[in-house]
Parts: sequence; C-alpha cells; structure tokens
Amino acid sequence: MHMMYFTEQPMAAYDSKAGLDYGATALTFSNSYFDPNEGSRLYNEYLEEYVLAEECGADGIMLNEHHNAPFCMQARTNMFAAILAAATKKVKIVILGNPLPLSENPVQLAEELAMIDMISKGRLVSGFVRGGGQEQLANGVNPAFNRERFMEAHDLIQKTWTVPGPFRWEGTHYQQRVVNPWAIPMQKPYPRVWIPGVLSKETIIWTAQQRYPYIALNTAIDATKAIKDTYDKAAAEVGYTAGPENFGYLIRVHVQDTEEKAMQNARQFMWMQGEFTGLANPVWANPAGYFSPSGRRAFVEFATGRAANPRGQMTFEEQIASTMIIAGTPSQVIERLKYVVENTRPGIMAVWANDGVVSKEDRRRCIELLCREVMPAIKDYGKSLGLNDPWEANAPVHLRYSTDLPASKIAAE
Repeated sequence: MHMMYFTEQPMAAYDSKAGLDYGATALTFSNSYFDPNEGSRLYNEYLEEYVLAEECGADGIMLNEHHNAPFCMQARTNMFAAILAAATKKVKIVILGNPLPLSENPVQLAEELAMIDMISKGRLVSGFVRGGGQEQLANGVNPAFNRERFMEAHDLIQKTWTVPGPFRWEGTHYQQRVVNPWAIPMQKPYPRVWIPGVLSKETIIWTAQQRYPYIALNTAIDATKAIKDTYDKAAAEVGYTAGPENFGYLIRVHVQDTEEKAMQNARQFMWMQGEFTGLANPVWANPAGYFSPSGRRAFVEFATGRAANPRGQMTFEEQIASTMIIAGTPSQVIERLKYVVENTRPGIMAVWANDGVVSKEDRRRCIELLCREVMPAIKDYGKSLGLNDPWEANAPVHLRYSTDLPASKIAAE
C-alpha cells in the first residue's frame, strides 16, 4: 500500500470573521485580507513539513491546487512539485492534480511535468482533474466545455509524452502547429497518471477506461463502495479486472499524543465545510454546463433553499462517528483506519492530516506520529489483505499513442 501525506495548505492567518460575514470565501472574497508576510511564513513552514514527512517515512507527498480561496494557498501545484523535486530524495511527488481545462497550452504543461520528473529522477505521479466550478470562473474558462477540454488536453499531453515530434495537433479546443518539446519525461512511457474525484460517474468510468487509478476524495464508505463497483464494471467492459492498485482513498486523519488534543485540532477540518471560512456560493461552485443536468438541478435547489445539500451537511461529531474524520492517539487511529481500509480496500491511501489553524508545533507532531507509527502499521495491515499499490502490482501504464506508429499515421493525427 502506498501512503502519502496531504494538506490543503490553508491560509490560516486571515480574518475568518470577515469571511463568515461575507458568506462565501471562494472566488469573490477580497484578497485584501491576504497578508503576504504571513503567506511567506506559511509557505516555508509547509515546505519544511513536507520534508519532515519524507524523513519520517511517508511514501509520497500529495499536492493539489485551488484558486481565489483561503482554504488553499497552492495556486499552481507544479510550483511546489518542482521545489519538492529538488528538496526531497525518496518520496513520490503526487500531483492530484493539474486542472487540465484551465490550461491554454497543454504542451507547455507537458514540458513542466517532464522537467519535474527529470529533476526528481523519476518520482513524479501526474494526476489530472477537471477543477472545481469556481476555478473555471476564476480563470475565465467556459465551464460548459470543461469535460471536453479535460479529455482533449489529456490526449494531447499523453501524445506529447509518447510520440516523437514534430507533429501537428488540430483539435476542437487546442491547435498546435508544431508539437516538438525538447523536455520529455524520464519515466517511460510516461509518469503514472492518477485521477482524483468525488462522485462523478462519468469521470469514474473514463478513468477505468484509461486503466488509471481512481482516488476517492473522502467519500462515505457506502458511497466509496458504489464508486468501486462503477469502476469495476467499466474496467471489465474494456477487458481487465481492477484490483487494489486501481483504487485510492483520501481520508482526514489527525494524530496527537492525547485524544483531547487530537480532537481539538481535528475540528479544524471543518474549515472547508463552512464552519470557520464560509462556503463557495453553490451556483458558482456548479456553474451552468459544468455539471450534468441532474447534478446541476440538485445544487440549484440547494442554493435557493428548496432542498438539502446534495453532498450532505454532517456535523463534526457525525463525521467522527462515521470515520470520515479520524482523530486520536496513534493506537486509536490505527484501529479506526483498519476498519476503513478493510471496507474500502485501497492500494493507495492519502492522509489529509492538517488543516485550518492547527499550530506549527502540533502539525509537526502529527506528521511524526502519523508517518512513524500509524503509516507502518496500516501498510502492514494492507499487506495482510493483499492491497498492493501500482508498483507492487507491477500495473502497466496505459499507452494510447504508440511510438511505433508509422510516420504517416502520426502526421495524420
């Protein structure tokens, strides 16, 4: 089992009351509340904590990006990935992920990722995402073309990595007269690609068709089982049997020396659910064209007060009880995580360990306990269940564009 450390890199040093009073801290909450001096402090602390996670035994560091919101300071996930490529030696650098529809030049994105792969000496895992609804608005991208742009950008990047240039790309959303980047990945045929998501059936099916691992982002256990069932059926339809190496799970876990301190800090996970920061306006989070019609209707009904939040609105106590949040001493966390692992059976596990205004000292202690005590115990338990990660399972990287294609075929595409 591959186990990695994750944090959203929250901008903890801002006036949270102002965000609550405004009512929505994503997209239009003024950046006048951002303090660059505090931002500098936090960026450097987060970097030090990633290095600490490697020193304490984590298999990987998971990175992501969001825009125009204090719950995440990473506006460009490749920036931190590039820094970690040089600052670390062993951990996998797992980008989950680059929001492809926001890119106006997928070839340049392919070059950036190739550079990170080479600098890290082949430790990159390149994940791709559609990006949240407000991300489309923050970057001036039409959300109605989100999935189309995602799929075309993915295909262009994969071909850029695997087919020698120069060749020409004439797509619906991207046109490149010359595709011939000098920087190509160290890993062959290209770095592993993992796709994170929540409940989008279309994304789950597409991921299975590509033979990429799907990483479920802190979904409830029953919903997680439904995701796996959808993935398994789609995999079978294209001719393979999915295993633990095809599935990952992100869970919020905070560890401290005492249960009382762990529970106190774990409450900070409620940042992204509006208890401390406010939420994105539901219409901005799900703009017209971004969701399927049924999904869009559910969120509009919620936004206008005619229906409950379609993703649920569980209290902190309810999330603790249901294991969507786990907090406690190492022994307590290990037992709760065993239950989650047994019921979700992932070959990849991302542990979201720190959020909100947890102090620097407590963040570091959490990382030490998590990586030195909890992760080894869970990896041993996963081994007893046969939960191999993609490297242990020797899972192949899906290759759509063969480098053995005749030159005439490549040119025609």
